[in-house]
Amino acid sequence: MDTAFEAFCEAGLWPGLGRANAGKLAAAHINGPDDISADALAAIDGISGPKAQQLLRSFDDLGRSRFGVAELLFRANLPVRAAFGAVDAFGRDAATVLQTDPWRLLEVPGVEVREADRLALAILDERPTKEDRRRGRALTCWVLTRAARDGHTVMPEATVVAALVGIDAPDPAGAIAAAIDDGTAVEILNDDDAAAEPAREIGLLRYAIAEDTIAEGLTRLAATASPLGGPDDRATVEDLLDPAQRAAVDTVAEHGVAVLHGGPGTGKSRTVAAVVELARKAGKRIALAAPTGRAAKRLEELTGEPATTVHRLLGAQGRTGEFLRGETWPLDADVVVVDETSMLDVELAAALVGACADGTHLLLVGDPAQLPSIGPGRVLGDVLDSSAVPAIELTTLHRQAEGGSIARLASAVRGGELPPVDDPTREVVVVAAEGSEDAARRVVQLVTDSIPRVLGIESADIQVVTPVHRGAAGTAALNARLKAELNPGSGTVGAFDVGDRVVATANHLDDGFANGEVGVVAGLADGVLQVDFGAGPVAVPSKLLSDLVHGWALTVHRAQGSEWPAIVVALPPEASGMISRPLVYTALTRAQQHLSIVHAAGSALARGVREVGARPRRTRLAALLRDRD
Repeated sequence: MDTAFEAFCEAGLWPGLGRANAGKLAAAHINGPDDISADALAAIDGISGPKAQQLLRSFDDLGRSRFGVAELLFRANLPVRAAFGAVDAFGRDAATVLQTDPWRLLEVPGVEVREADRLALAILDERPTKEDRRRGRALTCWVLTRAARDGHTVMPEATVVAALVGIDAPDPAGAIAAAIDDGTAVEILNDDDAAAEPAREIGLLRYAIAEDTIAEGLTRLAATASPLGGPDDRATVEDLLDPAQRAAVDTVAEHGVAVLHGGPGTGKSRTVAAVVELARKAGKRIALAAPTGRAAKRLEELTGEPATTVHRLLGAQGRTGEFLRGETWPLDADVVVVDETSMLDVELAAALVGACADGTHLLLVGDPAQLPSIGPGRVLGDVLDSSAVPAIELTTLHRQAEGGSIARLASAVRGGELPPVDDPTREVVVVAAEGSEDAARRVVQLVTDSIPRVLGIESADIQVVTPVHRGAAGTAALNARLKAELNPGSGTVGAFDVGDRVVATANHLDDGFANGEVGVVAGLADGVLQVDFGAGPVAVPSKLLSDLVHGWALTVHRAQGSEWPAIVVALPPEASGMISRPLVYTALTRAQQHLSIVHAAGSALARGVREVGARPRRTRLAALLRDRD
């Protein structure tokens, strides 16, 4: 590209301007922002008057801010597509932010240190040095952010120092001090082990605040709640429960905060229904939520009370991460029940706890053996490890007739064992495959033919899960093959046709859908998709299509929190290094009626289940809760 404007248009940074029309701008003498007008755009063949007005508005609304960043990146010979993330991170003043501190480019996902250094060299009036405190601050936050992607909320100072040395920070101590002075990072003295010298840890301020908020909030709720109903009320809802389940209901009734956990088939759902019935009898306002739409719908069907996603319960605002509900406007509920809480990261959990008014009963339901949250922290595990909150584990396997084989296999995997599968009922089937291509072929055969024909479960009720995105048996390739078989088409709008299964990859609650929700394209017109995410059609305009992907095959992490009548788990050789007990367990427990495992990972499967437990995460929530106990 010869100019920043050409690179800007080619990169798709101008909302609504397709590649074909971008190639016509120069001929229309539109070579920069000053040349843009409705008349100039309307003179281009293929752009109508209304379309020209729309393009002008979209450039002024978002494109102009992106262009300001693209100019800076172009000067540094960097990919201008990073302007997308920069404007998302810094807003309309993104260019000004980067001109003042070019190393803040490291806050944009995917940017490397060398790229931020190159930007600084290109746009700063003075020649930048590696000792610049702005660089030190940014590098420290970059190291901590990468640690957070692995789930950590804090890191030992020595580990941070070593990482800084590895990315060419000449003064690691000064870099850490710069981040602390700036208020983006904090130092924490970890004296959890009384026999050891307190260790200095470093963490991002945002996660420190979140963990403090959770600990303070749980302590507050425990201290302010009154008993829920009397013994007679509890007796009426406990008739069909076993002793452990009855004890769970009593514990929830007596305490402001409680945790109910256990594997599939142990009666968590029945116990939750009893708690909700008790709250209903006591005349209490009830709020039910789960991290995913499918889990919320399941909770609603189980209890007969409305349920929603946690984000919707809290009034999440678009993609900003802000919530309407909080300390100043708490939830209108006396009893809050949240399912699938292993998926809660520290910031979402902090928002939830902070939105519960004094006196609220909070019941956290989940399975700590599943994969931890995608975001940082291990909230459910830390709460359990702290022993500061009453917790009830259900262990008796009740689900024998319905889901028995699946539940028994999942229970064995949960304990680190992988027994041979010999199930004449075909509730669980293991299909051996030789390599990724053979695994992909067998997955498609199971979804399109074998399971519908033999078991009578329609393809629409079958979900494929796999640990990987890439490879013949990764999500990308499997979705392409499944679309070709189940709903062939070239993609009428974007890559999508009516009948396609899709999944959202970002929150757009203002537009009616949330990250991780799976739906089906119900209609399309004028660049707008109508997608049914389970509660009726939602209009998805063209500008949001990049946040939808095909959803016949999902990663295990994205499938977490949802269940389907039938699950096909693909385990190709590429997944060997990723296989762990929590991953396998999470994949298996997505199935309600039937589970097929396409196994091409060799000995890595048994070894992973036997030897690879939950990968450790460094957090401080458990210690904070113990300190308040």
